Amino acid sequence: MKRLFTWFSGKRPPPIPDALWQRAIASRPFLAALDTDENQRLKALAEAFLAEKEFTAAGDLELTDDICVAIAAQGCLPILNLGLAAYRDWVGIIVYPDEFIVPREIYDEDGVVHQFDDVLSGEAWAGGPLLISWHDAELAGDGYNVVIHEFAHKLDMLNGEADGVPALHSGLAAADWERALLAACDDFCARVERGEETVIDPYASESPAEFFAVLSECFFDLPAVFAAEYPALYALFCRYYRQDPLARQGAKSPSGRG
Repeated sequence: MKRLFTWFSGKRPPPIPDALWQRAIASRPFLAALDTDENQRLKALAEAFLAEKEFTAAGDLELTDDICVAIAAQGCLPILNLGLAAYRDWVGIIVYPDEFIVPREIYDEDGVVHQFDDVLSGEAWAGGPLLISWHDAELAGDGYNVVIHEFAHKLDMLNGEADGVPALHSGLAAADWERALLAACDDFCARVERGEETVIDPYASESPAEFFAVLSECFFDLPAVFAAEYPALYALFCRYYRQDPLARQGAKSPSGRG
């Protein structure tokens, strides 16, 4: 495979040039908010990630180092304190210039096959590649982050089908997680069904898996909104991700830190 990264040399994870790294984090406040130690650890994690994964361009996109590093930096933020092994069961990342179409087919109750085209900004395939629209990735902000969303799905899939319950590490009980997540998900679905305008993307009401992925976007980008609306679940996210973005911003959070 042709090496995409122009600074790469040797078999060990190469250092990302400082200028390239700064471009990746400067326009993304949730990355710029990291302290010096976190920034350095994220950079080292992104370097290891880039050395292990394979990026491929789709359509007429010209894949550049800036695109790859920007995706790596955002995708590695959720595993900053979990480690690269959390992404161990897949290799490929396919980057599209814009939204892309995935053919679907479903069977109805009568066994009739219905075929349709799904227009997507991102998708994570179990055991397979992760697909990202670069146009949508550049729109990151205000709780919307297609990169974190799809990488959260990969974490969810680590222990089987995406269901909103990722592989939990020691100290977290699946029963507690399911109870808190499903209670918040049910509440949010009811709010959306009533027609309430929500800061959290209504797409979170699609399923527990989408709720987990959308709330992961909010966790890193709009932690104050998440913590205010679902404090018990926010505290569990802090324990799962081993991070507290709200405290990182200098605010007091339900996790007890800050």
